Amino acid sequence: MNRLQWRGEQIAGAVVAIGIFDGVHIGHQAILARAEQVSNGRGVIALTFDPHPMQIFAPAKAPTMLVSLERRIELLKQYGADAVVVCDFDKDFAAMSPDDFVSQVLVKHLQISGAVVGENFTYGHKAAGGVSDLIAAGKVQDFHAEEVALQSSQGGVVSSTRIREAISQGNVELARTLLTRPHRLEGVVVHGEKRGREIGYPTANLGYSTAFNSVPADGIYAGWLEVEGVRWPAAISIGTNPTFAGERSRQVEAYALDQTGLDLYDKPATIDFGWRLRETVKFDGLAALLEQMKKDCDQARILTQSVR
Repeated sequence: MNRLQWRGEQIAGAVVAIGIFDGVHIGHQAILARAEQVSNGRGVIALTFDPHPMQIFAPAKAPTMLVSLERRIELLKQYGADAVVVCDFDKDFAAMSPDDFVSQVLVKHLQISGAVVGENFTYGHKAAGGVSDLIAAGKVQDFHAEEVALQSSQGGVVSSTRIREAISQGNVELARTLLTRPHRLEGVVVHGEKRGREIGYPTANLGYSTAFNSVPADGIYAGWLEVEGVRWPAAISIGTNPTFAGERSRQVEAYALDQTGLDLYDKPATIDFGWRLRETVKFDGLAALLEQMKKDCDQARILTQSVR
């Protein structure tokens, strides 16, 4: 089946974990862990879908992805998948009946011995198939299927939607807990206004795609900047730099703490968000801004040293 792309060695007789897996959060990790238990050494395949179905049926309502596809594949393997299969999701695939999805994708192509899904899993045309249907189909097609209950943490069910909402509100601490790692932005360091360099805090201005980067609310954060395998604790600013007249474009900038003379332009970079320090504020002049920036950097230095 041409729409299915293997990322890793093809495995016959494995257990498949199925989902979009955006973010590979606590709930997704539970599915992968259970698939590994059920597989009894036969291997785990993660079947994921790209693009998000909402991109096909309601692009204006489609969510911003928490991670890129390549990052998703990396994380799925990190949390237990021996191979990842990416399904090219389009209207033709969405029109496939539940029976055909099982017989053509799971049985014929993936040659599975078992399947593990979340309790809210649906499949096939108009989401006509559910967990009970998959379990029943497995008994006919000679594979074992089971569900994993939704996971709860910090007073609610863990979901990609909840994590997106937390990030949009600047609550990167909650996102970090539900993801089990800091939320990350990926991009390339681009040229900006160079204000930071002029005032003694040279920043890396991240150029990023809005398609797969959920950007936190405007504010000041503590986290990490990584370029070409080198990782620095960082103070991070998101916003329009209201203290400076004329600057209105929203920027994501990271200052690698205590680092000067770095040449990072045009290099791929990641920014990991650990803590929100404060809201964006317009200061009465440069002196007040510099005083607050020093406090921000001191706080970021303490926080990032507490977590490695």
